[in-house]
Amino acid sequence: MDYSKEYQKKLISAKEAAAMVKDNMWIDYAWAGSTPVAFDKALANRLDELNEIYLRGGVLLWEPEVFKKDPEGEKVVWNSWHSGGPDRGRINKTPGGFYAPLRYSELPRWYRENCKVDIALIVTPPMDRHGNFNFGLNASHLRAVTEVADKVIIEINKNMPTCLGGFEHEINIKDVDYIIEGENPEIATLPKGSFGDVDKKVAELIVEEIPNGATLQLGIGGMPNAVGSLIADSDLKDLGVHTEMYVDAFVDMAKKGKITGAKKNIDRFRQVYGFAAGSKEMYEYLDFNADAMAAPVSYTNDARVIAQIDNFVSINNAVNVDLYGQVSSESSGAKHISGAGGQLDFVLGAYLSKGGKSFICLSSKFMNKKTGKEESRIVPNFETFSAITAARPNTHWIVTEYGKFNCKGMSTWQRAEGIINLAAPEFREDLIKEAEKMNIWRRTNKR
Repeated sequence: MDYSKEYQKKLISAKEAAAMVKDNMWIDYAWAGSTPVAFDKALANRLDELNEIYLRGGVLLWEPEVFKKDPEGEKVVWNSWHSGGPDRGRINKTPGGFYAPLRYSELPRWYRENCKVDIALIVTPPMDRHGNFNFGLNASHLRAVTEVADKVIIEINKNMPTCLGGFEHEINIKDVDYIIEGENPEIATLPKGSFGDVDKKVAELIVEEIPNGATLQLGIGGMPNAVGSLIADSDLKDLGVHTEMYVDAFVDMAKKGKITGAKKNIDRFRQVYGFAAGSKEMYEYLDFNADAMAAPVSYTNDARVIAQIDNFVSINNAVNVDLYGQVSSESSGAKHISGAGGQLDFVLGAYLSKGGKSFICLSSKFMNKKTGKEESRIVPNFETFSAITAARPNTHWIVTEYGKFNCKGMSTWQRAEGIINLAAPEFREDLIKEAEKMNIWRRTNKR
Protein backbone atom coordinates (compact mmCIF):
# COMPACT_ATOMS: atom_id res chain seq x y z
CA MET A 1 0.00 0.00 0.00
CA ASP A 2 1.25 3.48 -0.87
CA TYR A 3 1.10 5.82 2.13
CA SER A 4 2.71 8.80 0.39
CA LYS A 5 -0.52 10.72 -0.21
CA GLU A 6 -1.61 10.38 3.42
CA TYR A 7 1.91 11.39 4.49
CA GLN A 8 1.81 14.54 2.37
CA LYS A 9 -1.64 15.49 3.67
CA LYS A 10 -0.37 15.38 7.25
CA LEU A 11 2.91 17.20 6.61
CA ILE A 12 3.19 20.60 8.35
CA SER A 13 5.97 22.93 9.46
CA ALA A 14 7.24 23.17 13.01
CA LYS A 15 5.89 26.73 13.11
CA GLU A 16 2.41 25.51 12.17
CA ALA A 17 2.58 22.82 14.84
CA ALA A 18 3.64 25.29 17.52
CA ALA A 19 0.76 27.57 16.53
CA MET A 20 -1.64 24.90 17.85
CA VAL A 21 -0.44 25.42 21.41
CA LYS A 22 -2.81 27.43 23.62
CA ASP A 23 -2.61 28.56 27.23
CA ASN A 24 -2.94 25.84 29.88
CA MET A 25 -2.39 23.01 27.43
CA TRP A 26 -0.56 19.82 28.43
CA ILE A 27 2.19 19.11 25.90
CA ASP A 28 4.09 15.83 25.96
CA TYR A 29 7.78 16.15 25.05
CA ALA A 30 8.41 12.38 24.82
CA TRP A 31 11.59 10.99 26.41
CA ALA A 32 15.39 11.32 26.26
CA GLY A 33 16.59 11.29 22.63
CA SER A 34 12.99 11.43 21.35
CA THR A 35 12.49 14.95 22.76
CA PRO A 36 11.40 17.28 19.92
CA VAL A 37 13.95 19.70 18.49
CA ALA A 38 12.32 21.62 15.61
CA PHE A 39 9.00 21.93 17.45
CA ASP A 40 10.79 23.07 20.61
CA LYS A 41 12.50 25.91 18.73
CA ALA A 42 9.23 26.98 17.16
CA LEU A 43 7.40 26.88 20.48
CA ALA A 44 10.15 28.95 22.12
CA ASN A 45 9.54 31.62 19.47
CA ARG A 46 5.86 31.72 20.49
CA LEU A 47 6.29 31.97 24.25
CA ASP A 48 5.73 35.74 24.32
CA GLU A 49 2.18 35.09 23.11
CA LEU A 50 1.41 32.57 25.86
CA ASN A 51 0.82 32.84 29.60
CA GLU A 52 1.36 29.34 30.99
CA ILE A 53 1.75 25.88 29.47
CA TYR A 54 2.51 22.48 31.02
CA LEU A 55 5.11 20.14 29.56
CA ARG A 56 5.75 16.50 30.45
CA GLY A 57 8.88 14.50 29.65
CA GLY A 58 12.02 13.16 31.20
CA VAL A 59 15.70 12.20 30.97
CA LEU A 60 16.46 15.35 29.00
CA LEU A 61 19.78 15.06 27.16
CA TRP A 62 19.97 18.76 26.31
CA GLU A 63 18.37 21.98 27.51
CA PRO A 64 15.19 22.70 25.53
CA GLU A 65 14.88 26.09 23.84
CA VAL A 66 11.71 26.80 25.82
CA PHE A 67 13.80 26.60 29.03
CA LYS A 68 16.27 29.13 27.64
CA LYS A 69 13.48 31.46 26.57
CA ASP A 70 11.80 31.15 30.00
CA PRO A 71 14.74 30.77 32.41
CA GLU A 72 12.72 31.73 35.50
CA GLY A 73 9.98 29.19 34.85
CA GLU A 74 7.20 31.76 34.66
CA LYS A 75 5.48 30.36 31.56
CA VAL A 76 6.76 26.83 31.00
CA VAL A 77 6.01 24.37 33.82
CA TRP A 78 8.17 21.30 33.34
CA ASN A 79 6.85 18.05 34.83
CA SER A 80 9.57 15.39 34.82
CA TRP A 81 8.99 11.66 35.17
CA HIS A 82 12.73 11.10 35.65
CA SER A 83 15.57 13.58 35.56
CA GLY A 84 18.59 14.08 33.39
CA GLY A 85 20.87 17.07 33.91
CA PRO A 86 18.59 19.74 32.35
CA ASP A 87 15.53 18.42 34.23
CA ARG A 88 17.52 18.56 37.47
CA GLY A 89 18.55 22.17 36.87
CA ARG A 90 15.00 23.23 36.10
CA ILE A 91 13.63 21.52 39.22
CA ASN A 92 16.31 22.72 41.64
CA LYS A 93 16.80 26.27 40.39
CA THR A 94 13.42 27.54 39.21
CA PRO A 95 9.76 27.49 40.26
CA GLY A 96 9.00 26.11 36.79
CA GLY A 97 10.22 22.55 37.24
CA PHE A 98 8.78 19.65 39.23
CA TYR A 99 9.28 15.91 39.59
CA ALA A 100 6.33 13.49 39.47
CA PRO A 101 7.07 10.62 41.91
CA LEU A 102 6.08 7.37 40.25
CA ARG A 103 7.55 3.95 39.66
CA TYR A 104 8.56 4.02 36.00
CA SER A 105 6.79 0.71 35.35
CA GLU A 106 3.46 2.39 36.11
CA LEU A 107 3.85 5.10 33.49
CA PRO A 108 2.00 3.53 30.51
CA ARG A 109 -1.01 2.69 32.68
CA TRP A 110 -0.90 6.11 34.36
CA TYR A 111 -1.13 7.81 30.97
CA ARG A 112 -3.96 5.59 29.79
CA GLU A 113 -6.03 6.04 32.94
CA ASN A 114 -5.14 9.46 34.34
CA CYS A 115 -3.29 11.84 32.03
CA LYS A 116 -4.64 14.61 29.86
CA VAL A 117 -2.46 15.18 26.79
CA ASP A 118 -3.46 17.93 24.39
CA ILE A 119 -0.51 17.51 22.03
CA ALA A 120 2.12 14.75 21.94
CA LEU A 121 5.45 15.23 20.15
CA ILE A 122 7.74 12.29 19.37
CA VAL A 123 10.94 12.20 17.30
CA THR A 124 11.11 9.08 15.13
CA PRO A 125 13.04 7.75 12.14
CA PRO A 126 11.30 8.11 8.75
CA MET A 127 8.13 6.15 8.06
CA ASP A 128 8.65 2.59 6.81
CA ARG A 129 6.94 1.06 3.78
CA HIS A 130 4.13 -0.24 5.98
CA GLY A 131 3.22 3.24 7.18
CA ASN A 132 4.78 2.76 10.62
CA PHE A 133 6.89 5.20 12.63
CA ASN A 134 9.30 3.41 14.95
CA PHE A 135 9.79 4.97 18.41
CA GLY A 136 13.54 4.59 18.02
CA LEU A 137 15.53 4.47 21.23
CA ASN A 138 12.51 5.00 23.45
CA ALA A 139 9.69 2.47 23.38
CA SER A 140 9.28 3.32 27.07
CA HIS A 141 5.71 4.62 27.49
CA LEU A 142 5.26 6.43 24.18
CA ARG A 143 2.57 4.20 22.71
CA ALA A 144 0.39 4.92 25.74
CA VAL A 145 0.98 8.67 25.28
CA THR A 146 -0.23 8.54 21.68
CA GLU A 147 -3.36 6.65 22.65
CA VAL A 148 -4.61 9.41 24.96
CA ALA A 149 -3.30 12.48 23.13
CA ASP A 150 -5.81 14.74 21.35
CA LYS A 151 -3.18 15.41 18.67
CA VAL A 152 -0.15 13.25 17.83
CA ILE A 153 2.69 14.97 16.00
CA ILE A 154 5.69 13.04 14.69
CA GLU A 155 8.98 14.88 14.15
CA ILE A 156 11.17 13.00 11.68
CA ASN A 157 14.90 12.67 12.27
CA LYS A 158 16.81 10.50 9.79
CA ASN A 159 19.52 9.93 12.39
CA MET A 160 17.22 8.22 14.88
CA PRO A 161 17.98 4.46 14.99
CA THR A 162 15.19 2.03 14.17
CA CYS A 163 14.96 -0.20 17.21
CA LEU A 164 13.19 -3.48 16.61
CA GLY A 165 10.76 -4.53 19.29
CA GLY A 166 8.28 -6.93 20.65
CA PHE A 167 5.28 -4.63 20.99
CA GLU A 168 4.31 -0.97 21.56
CA HIS A 169 7.47 0.18 19.77
CA GLU A 170 5.83 1.95 16.81
CA ILE A 171 2.77 3.86 15.62
CA ASN A 172 0.98 3.71 12.28
CA ILE A 173 0.32 6.80 10.16
CA LYS A 174 -3.45 6.30 10.58
CA ASP A 175 -2.96 7.15 14.28
CA VAL A 176 -0.82 10.22 13.56
CA ASP A 177 -2.37 13.65 13.09
CA TYR A 178 0.58 15.65 11.79
CA ILE A 179 4.17 15.13 10.61
CA ILE A 180 7.09 17.56 10.86
CA GLU A 181 10.16 16.90 8.77
CA GLY A 182 12.81 18.04 11.23
CA GLU A 183 16.33 19.33 10.78
CA ASN A 184 17.95 15.90 11.29
CA PRO A 185 20.44 16.83 14.03
CA GLU A 186 22.63 14.11 15.48
CA ILE A 187 20.85 12.24 18.27
CA ALA A 188 22.16 13.48 21.61
CA THR A 189 24.62 11.15 23.30
CA LEU A 190 25.74 10.46 26.84
CA PRO A 191 29.44 9.97 27.57
CA LYS A 192 30.46 6.44 28.40
CA GLY A 193 30.47 6.20 32.18
CA SER A 194 34.04 6.50 33.40
CA PHE A 195 35.04 4.70 36.57
CA GLY A 196 37.83 4.85 39.10
CA ASP A 197 39.45 2.56 41.64
CA VAL A 198 36.49 2.66 44.04
CA ASP A 199 34.05 1.76 41.26
CA LYS A 200 36.32 -1.09 40.16
CA LYS A 201 36.57 -2.51 43.67
CA VAL A 202 32.78 -2.45 44.08
CA ALA A 203 32.42 -4.07 40.66
CA GLU A 204 34.82 -6.87 41.60
CA LEU A 205 32.73 -7.68 44.68
CA ILE A 206 29.58 -7.87 42.57
CA VAL A 207 30.98 -9.78 39.59
CA GLU A 208 32.09 -12.66 41.80
CA GLU A 209 28.40 -13.14 42.71
CA ILE A 210 27.27 -13.46 39.07
CA PRO A 211 26.88 -17.00 37.69
CA ASN A 212 27.07 -18.11 34.07
CA GLY A 213 23.71 -17.69 32.38
CA ALA A 214 22.59 -14.80 34.61
CA THR A 215 20.38 -12.06 33.20
CA LEU A 216 21.51 -8.52 33.94
CA GLN A 217 19.96 -5.15 34.62
CA LEU A 218 22.40 -2.26 34.90
CA GLY A 219 21.68 1.27 36.03
CA ILE A 220 23.51 4.33 34.78
CA GLY A 221 26.81 5.53 36.24
CA GLY A 222 30.39 4.58 36.95
CA MET A 223 29.81 1.48 39.07
CA PRO A 224 27.42 -0.35 36.71
CA ASN A 225 29.80 0.50 33.84
CA ALA A 226 32.69 -0.89 35.83
CA VAL A 227 30.71 -4.10 36.30
CA GLY A 228 30.14 -4.29 32.56
CA SER A 229 33.80 -3.70 31.82
CA LEU A 230 34.89 -6.47 34.19
CA ILE A 231 32.32 -8.88 32.79
CA ALA A 232 33.46 -8.13 29.24
CA ASP A 233 36.96 -9.32 30.19
CA SER A 234 35.81 -12.19 32.43
CA ASP A 235 35.17 -15.89 31.81
CA LEU A 236 31.41 -15.49 32.27
CA LYS A 237 29.27 -16.76 29.42
CA ASP A 238 25.69 -17.01 28.15
CA LEU A 239 24.55 -13.85 29.94
CA GLY A 240 21.21 -12.25 29.18
CA VAL A 241 19.87 -8.69 29.23
CA HIS A 242 16.52 -7.50 30.60
CA THR A 243 16.83 -3.88 31.65
CA GLU A 244 15.08 -0.56 31.95
CA MET A 245 17.87 1.48 30.35
CA TYR A 246 20.21 0.09 27.72
CA VAL A 247 23.72 1.37 28.49
CA ASP A 248 27.06 1.15 26.69
CA ALA A 249 28.33 -1.61 28.95
CA PHE A 250 25.92 -4.03 27.27
CA VAL A 251 27.43 -3.28 23.86
CA ASP A 252 30.93 -3.98 25.19
CA MET A 253 29.80 -7.29 26.67
CA ALA A 254 27.88 -8.31 23.55
CA LYS A 255 30.77 -7.55 21.20
CA LYS A 256 33.04 -9.71 23.35
CA GLY A 257 30.61 -12.61 23.16
CA LYS A 258 29.43 -12.59 26.77
CA ILE A 259 25.76 -12.03 25.94
CA THR A 260 23.75 -14.72 24.20
CA GLY A 261 20.49 -14.85 26.16
CA ALA A 262 20.49 -18.62 25.68
CA LYS A 263 19.62 -19.32 29.33
CA LYS A 264 16.76 -16.84 29.68
CA ASN A 265 13.40 -18.31 30.67
CA ILE A 266 11.53 -15.78 28.53
CA ASP A 267 12.53 -13.71 25.48
CA ARG A 268 15.41 -16.08 24.83
CA PHE A 269 18.27 -14.67 22.76
CA ARG A 270 16.82 -11.13 22.96
CA GLN A 271 18.29 -8.19 24.86
CA VAL A 272 15.16 -6.57 26.25
CA TYR A 273 15.10 -2.86 27.21
CA GLY A 274 12.72 0.06 27.74
CA PHE A 275 14.88 2.92 26.46
CA ALA A 276 18.47 3.58 25.48
CA ALA A 277 20.83 6.53 25.94
CA GLY A 278 24.56 6.48 25.42
CA SER A 279 27.21 6.70 22.73
CA LYS A 280 26.87 6.87 18.97
CA GLU A 281 28.46 3.41 18.88
CA MET A 282 25.56 2.10 20.94
CA TYR A 283 22.97 3.74 18.69
CA GLU A 284 24.57 2.14 15.64
CA TYR A 285 24.59 -1.21 17.43
CA LEU A 286 20.86 -1.04 18.20
CA ASP A 287 19.82 0.14 14.73
CA PHE A 288 17.85 -2.72 13.07
CA ASN A 289 19.49 -5.20 15.47
CA ALA A 290 17.18 -8.18 15.93
CA ASP A 291 19.22 -9.33 18.95
CA ALA A 292 17.77 -6.37 20.86
CA MET A 293 14.09 -5.94 21.73
CA ALA A 294 12.55 -2.57 22.59
CA ALA A 295 9.49 -2.90 24.81
CA PRO A 296 7.32 -0.70 27.05
CA VAL A 297 8.44 -0.22 30.64
CA SER A 298 5.20 -1.78 31.84
CA TYR A 299 6.85 -5.00 30.64
CA THR A 300 10.58 -4.45 31.15
CA ASN A 301 10.15 -3.13 34.70
CA ASP A 302 7.30 -5.37 35.86
CA ALA A 303 8.53 -7.28 38.92
CA ARG A 304 6.27 -10.18 37.93
CA VAL A 305 8.05 -10.44 34.56
CA ILE A 306 11.50 -10.05 36.10
CA ALA A 307 10.69 -12.79 38.62
CA GLN A 308 10.19 -15.29 35.78
CA ILE A 309 13.86 -15.04 34.78
CA ASP A 310 16.18 -17.30 36.78
CA ASN A 311 19.44 -15.86 38.18
CA PHE A 312 18.36 -12.30 37.58
CA VAL A 313 21.01 -9.80 38.75
CA SER A 314 20.03 -6.15 39.25
CA ILE A 315 22.74 -3.52 39.83
CA ASN A 316 21.88 0.06 40.76
CA ASN A 317 23.42 3.12 42.41
CA ALA A 318 22.38 5.00 45.53
CA VAL A 319 23.04 8.39 47.05
CA ASN A 320 22.90 7.20 50.68
CA VAL A 321 22.03 4.11 52.70
CA ASP A 322 21.02 4.27 56.37
CA LEU A 323 21.68 1.82 59.21
CA TYR A 324 18.27 0.19 58.71
CA GLY A 325 19.12 -0.63 55.09
CA GLN A 326 16.84 1.99 53.59
CA VAL A 327 18.05 3.33 50.23
CA SER A 328 17.87 6.93 49.04
CA SER A 329 18.62 7.25 45.32
CA GLU A 330 16.54 10.23 44.18
CA SER A 331 17.59 13.23 46.23
CA SER A 332 20.00 14.62 48.76
CA GLY A 333 17.75 16.42 51.18
CA ALA A 334 15.52 18.70 49.13
CA LYS A 335 18.01 18.73 46.23
CA HIS A 336 16.47 16.62 43.48
CA ILE A 337 18.83 14.30 41.59
CA SER A 338 17.01 11.74 39.44
CA GLY A 339 13.82 9.86 40.33
CA ALA A 340 12.45 6.54 41.49
CA GLY A 341 12.79 5.08 38.01
CA GLY A 342 12.74 1.30 38.10
CA GLN A 343 15.01 0.76 41.08
CA LEU A 344 12.32 -0.60 43.42
CA ASP A 345 10.81 -2.72 40.64
CA PHE A 346 14.15 -4.40 39.96
CA VAL A 347 15.01 -4.75 43.66
CA LEU A 348 11.75 -6.65 44.14
CA GLY A 349 11.85 -8.59 40.87
CA ALA A 350 15.45 -9.73 41.21
CA TYR A 351 14.84 -11.09 44.71
CA LEU A 352 11.74 -12.95 43.52
CA SER A 353 13.76 -14.55 40.73
CA LYS A 354 15.06 -18.08 41.38
CA GLY A 355 18.72 -17.48 42.28
CA GLY A 356 18.24 -13.74 41.77
CA LYS A 357 20.10 -10.95 43.55
CA SER A 358 19.72 -7.18 43.64
CA PHE A 359 22.74 -5.02 44.45
CA ILE A 360 22.68 -1.42 45.64
CA CYS A 361 26.17 -0.04 45.17
CA LEU A 362 27.74 3.20 46.32
CA SER A 363 31.06 4.64 47.37
CA SER A 364 31.59 4.73 51.13
CA LYS A 365 32.17 8.49 51.15
CA PHE A 366 32.16 11.63 49.02
CA MET A 367 33.63 15.11 49.08
CA ASN A 368 31.08 17.76 50.07
CA LYS A 369 31.99 20.65 47.80
CA LYS A 370 30.26 23.17 50.05
CA THR A 371 32.20 22.26 53.19
CA GLY A 372 35.37 20.91 51.59
CA LYS A 373 35.12 17.84 53.85
CA GLU A 374 34.58 14.17 53.17
CA GLU A 375 31.26 12.76 54.35
CA SER A 376 29.96 9.23 54.73
CA ARG A 377 27.35 7.86 52.35
CA ILE A 378 26.42 5.41 55.09
CA VAL A 379 24.29 7.49 57.45
CA PRO A 380 22.27 6.89 60.63
CA ASN A 381 19.46 9.09 59.29
CA PHE A 382 18.87 10.73 55.93
CA GLU A 383 19.04 14.48 55.55
CA THR A 384 15.61 16.09 55.99
CA PHE A 385 13.42 15.89 52.85
CA SER A 386 15.47 13.03 51.33
CA ALA A 387 13.34 10.57 49.35
CA ILE A 388 13.49 6.88 50.22
CA THR A 389 13.56 4.80 47.05
CA ALA A 390 13.80 1.27 48.47
CA ALA A 391 12.32 0.62 51.90
CA ARG A 392 14.23 -1.56 54.36
CA PRO A 393 12.14 -4.76 53.90
CA ASN A 394 13.07 -4.74 50.20
CA THR A 395 16.83 -4.24 50.33
CA HIS A 396 18.94 -7.25 49.37
CA TRP A 397 22.69 -6.68 48.88
CA ILE A 398 24.49 -3.42 49.68
CA VAL A 399 28.04 -2.98 48.36
CA THR A 400 30.80 -0.39 48.89
CA GLU A 401 34.53 -0.65 48.26
CA TYR A 402 34.84 -2.06 51.81
CA GLY A 403 32.65 -5.09 51.24
CA LYS A 404 29.14 -6.38 50.64
CA PHE A 405 26.33 -7.23 53.00
CA ASN A 406 23.12 -9.19 52.48
CA CYS A 407 20.40 -7.37 54.43
CA LYS A 408 17.60 -9.81 53.67
CA GLY A 409 16.20 -11.43 56.82
CA MET A 410 18.61 -9.63 59.14
CA SER A 411 17.28 -7.95 62.29
CA THR A 412 18.12 -4.33 63.01
CA TRP A 413 21.19 -5.00 65.15
CA GLN A 414 22.61 -7.35 62.52
CA ARG A 415 21.97 -4.78 59.83
CA ALA A 416 23.63 -2.04 61.86
CA GLU A 417 26.80 -4.09 62.23
CA GLY A 418 26.85 -5.28 58.62
CA ILE A 419 26.18 -1.86 57.12
CA ILE A 420 28.61 0.00 59.42
CA ASN A 421 31.31 -2.41 58.22
CA LEU A 422 30.68 -1.07 54.71
CA ALA A 423 31.43 2.50 55.81
CA ALA A 424 34.85 4.12 55.53
CA PRO A 425 36.80 3.26 58.74
CA GLU A 426 37.08 6.86 59.91
CA PHE A 427 33.27 7.15 60.17
CA ARG A 428 32.54 3.85 61.90
CA GLU A 429 32.90 4.90 65.56
CA ASP A 430 30.47 7.79 65.09
CA LEU A 431 28.04 5.47 63.33
CA ILE A 432 28.27 2.99 66.21
CA LYS A 433 27.43 5.78 68.68
CA GLU A 434 24.40 6.70 66.60
CA ALA A 435 23.35 3.04 66.39
CA GLU A 436 23.52 2.86 70.18
CA LYS A 437 21.22 5.87 70.47
CA MET A 438 18.84 4.16 68.01
CA ASN A 439 18.87 1.01 70.16
CA ILE A 440 20.10 -1.16 67.28
CA TRP A 441 23.58 -1.92 68.59
CA ARG A 442 24.52 -4.79 70.91
CA ARG A 443 27.53 -4.62 73.21
CA THR A 444 28.69 -7.94 71.71
CA ASN A 445 28.77 -6.51 68.17
CA LYS A 446 32.18 -6.28 66.59
CA ARG A 447 33.98 -2.96 66.87
